[in-house]
Amino acid sequence: MKTEDRVVRSGIRPPACAGRFYPADATELRELVETCLKHARSVPGEFPKAIIAPHAGYIYSGPIAGSAYRPWRGAGRRIRRVVLLGPAHYADFKGVALSSATGFETPLGVVPVDGDLIETVRRLPQVRVLDSAHDPEHALEVQLPFLQAILEQFSIVPLLVGAASDEEVGEVLEPLWGDAETRVVVSSDLSHYHDYLTALAVDAATARAIEHLDIGIIDGDHACGSRAIRALIGMARRHGLGARAVDLRNSGDTAGPRDRVVGYGAFVFGAGNVRPRP
Repeated sequence: MKTEDRVVRSGIRPPACAGRFYPADATELRELVETCLKHARSVPGEFPKAIIAPHAGYIYSGPIAGSAYRPWRGAGRRIRRVVLLGPAHYADFKGVALSSATGFETPLGVVPVDGDLIETVRRLPQVRVLDSAHDPEHALEVQLPFLQAILEQFSIVPLLVGAASDEEVGEVLEPLWGDAETRVVVSSDLSHYHDYLTALAVDAATARAIEHLDIGIIDGDHACGSRAIRALIGMARRHGLGARAVDLRNSGDTAGPRDRVVGYGAFVFGAGNVRPRP
């Protein structure tokens, strides 16, 4: 049976990358996520509205993802819904793609999709339902076990960003921004396949741009989730939030060789991070 058939018949999107990007065994997965959170770099006193977290296999990017999620540890019921945005790696399309699934499954259980919140953007012309993009995608799925480990009861709005302008993505994100119970996760890695020292320089420049809420250099060469990042920066500007880099490493620091590395960054967006404007 095809994955898309299971989604249509059961309403639940099954995990596509359990056993590859992260452990398929629930106990092993929870222990790994807890380890990443326990040893993460932290920002004292920060409870961000939004974060940027990487989406590679946990052996590579898990420690950095832990740094992005650690400020929400202990949030419990304070966060009731999470808007997830990330790039589509396996499908080319225009606009922003929703899933028809009513829940996304991982070895830790099923996370419900917030159908009511999705209805607020479903009729926008740049929004479409595209299960063929969501079914194999890892960018959003790998975020879920971290959320499941730190939150009690929550729903998600899973969005894959295709060929879309900053304005189009921002128009989708604005009505989803929500209240204090709603948080935003942008899933993105940084530079790809440079040597170690080049990656350090490129990713440092990207981090400076994000911290200054400057979209100027942020494109696909700097971050695979550049379109979602640019939209998040636009929202931060409109809502008076600042950004801070919590962790900045690459696969050469975690589990890979240093001749061709992938960069990873953990960023938090909140009112406490606002920088004075020149």
